[in-house]
Amino acid sequence: MLRETFSVLRDLPRVREISAVFVRNGLGDLVHRLGIPAMFERAGQILHVPVEPGDEPIPAPVRVRLAFEALGPTFVKLGQVLATRVDVFPQDWITEFEKLQTNVPGIPFEQLEADLQKAIGMPLDQVFRQLDRTPIGAASIAQVHRATLFTGEEVILKIRRPGIISKIEADLRILHHIAALVEFEWPDLRRYHPVSIVEQFSRSLHRELDLSVEARNVDRFRRNFECDPRIVVPGIHWEWTSEIVNVQEYIDGIPGNELKRVDQSGLDRKELAAIGADAVLKMILIDGYFHADPHPGNVFYLEGGRIAFIDFGMVGRLPHYRRDQIVDLLAALANRDEQGILDVILDWSGDVVIDEEKLAADIADFIFDYEYLPLKDIRIGALLNHMISIMREHTIALPPDLTLLFKALITLEGLGRQLDPEFEMVAHMTPFVREVVIDRYRPSSLLRRIKHEAADTLKLLSSAPRDIGKLLKEIRRGKVKIDFDLKRLDHFGIQLNRAANRLTLGIVTGCLIIASAIVMTVPSGPRLWGMSMFGFMGFFIAFLNSIWIIFSIWRSAKD
Repeated sequence: MLRETFSVLRDLPRVREISAVFVRNGLGDLVHRLGIPAMFERAGQILHVPVEPGDEPIPAPVRVRLAFEALGPTFVKLGQVLATRVDVFPQDWITEFEKLQTNVPGIPFEQLEADLQKAIGMPLDQVFRQLDRTPIGAASIAQVHRATLFTGEEVILKIRRPGIISKIEADLRILHHIAALVEFEWPDLRRYHPVSIVEQFSRSLHRELDLSVEARNVDRFRRNFECDPRIVVPGIHWEWTSEIVNVQEYIDGIPGNELKRVDQSGLDRKELAAIGADAVLKMILIDGYFHADPHPGNVFYLEGGRIAFIDFGMVGRLPHYRRDQIVDLLAALANRDEQGILDVILDWSGDVVIDEEKLAADIADFIFDYEYLPLKDIRIGALLNHMISIMREHTIALPPDLTLLFKALITLEGLGRQLDPEFEMVAHMTPFVREVVIDRYRPSSLLRRIKHEAADTLKLLSSAPRDIGKLLKEIRRGKVKIDFDLKRLDHFGIQLNRAANRLTLGIVTGCLIIASAIVMTVPSGPRLWGMSMFGFMGFFIAFLNSIWIIFSIWRSAKD
């Protein structure tokens, strides 16, 4: 099935490679269920990569994670995105996806030098007084080198790995076809919109491949925090930044995971936790533009109690209506408001048929578990994970633009707890939620919304006569059509055609048996072993038809 789908011959070697890796990691059944042709299904034997049985069976999440690591940058990034889909995958899968490597072996600087010099536009020794050829960090898409400008300023160069574009493009085409197959073959998974996830992932990955996009993200965050001296965002050297290289200020601080150095430097952990939480909550609830991966590796602690954020390749954006929903949800969680939580979840349910009574009962039980829990013991991560498990049980998928947000909140709380075991995320959220709610009902905000709604209403009313006239003309011309999009109708037609063929052959077989029985009673005509030859041939043909019908029914039952 997949062979017909892939129209570009150049992707076939990559499909074979993917199949081989899946087979090697014990995922041959997945290869088969996706309809990959036999030549790819047998890739383990063809490429001499049979699965070696271990002492103990390896869990499926681990095997998938190992396969993604072996397949390179596209699948590593896909796994990192899937790690945010707590509404789709249980915790054991999320844990494995989170392990996908971000630090990979660097490549020799000589392989980067030609692309780097072309991007800079002049010899490197005319721009950098010193350039460390040993990377200080490497990931699947780019690696980082430290350098010094002739002005004495220390910078880092984030350089894209050469030759990865064509491989990633092929991977994205293959993933799109696989997602389409999943939606076609597994109707229960359509509510998770696999094709939409791949399309969103493709857009995100293309942005990450263009390092100038990350540079623009950095500039935007720098502007948002220019009035807050406690938050540091590195400056960008735009004269040398392009889609291939990102040249930015070097941050010299204490990495977020080196807590002993934090204590030795005399920094106040509680204050750092509060500053970091306030910064991320401002990004989410006030700016609507947030760092989607605020883990310890992307945070540095500086003298004076300041915090620096780096690596803005993965960011999230929240439009105003979505921010209102998040504020309503967080306020409902903080106030233990069952109806408020129910209203937000129903807004997210879309077209999914929901048993509202059961959902309300599950939310009531959820709130009851936390009703009398002291504020210091409430974990926002546990709250969100519990709520998402309820949504998963009711087949409600989290809107794709919220997966990064929930992941950021959970990661932020973990970072705060590392610094301060008594860190109270809910206490930090409450002032921000209150500020957004108050701002929502300020006269200026109400007037702005009224103007917007009035403009939309007037536009609709003014265009109504023209639209109605156009519709009537189309009806008179017979150009109005109603299209029904019945999913899997083609598959149903194939099944119906097979059933009709079996029924027809069954009727013909029955007629042959009756006719042969009648011929057997006729004494004249050629004889075979004392029986009518025509009657014997009729019975033999009927027997073959019966075997074919039985085999056909058995095969369709397996499909």
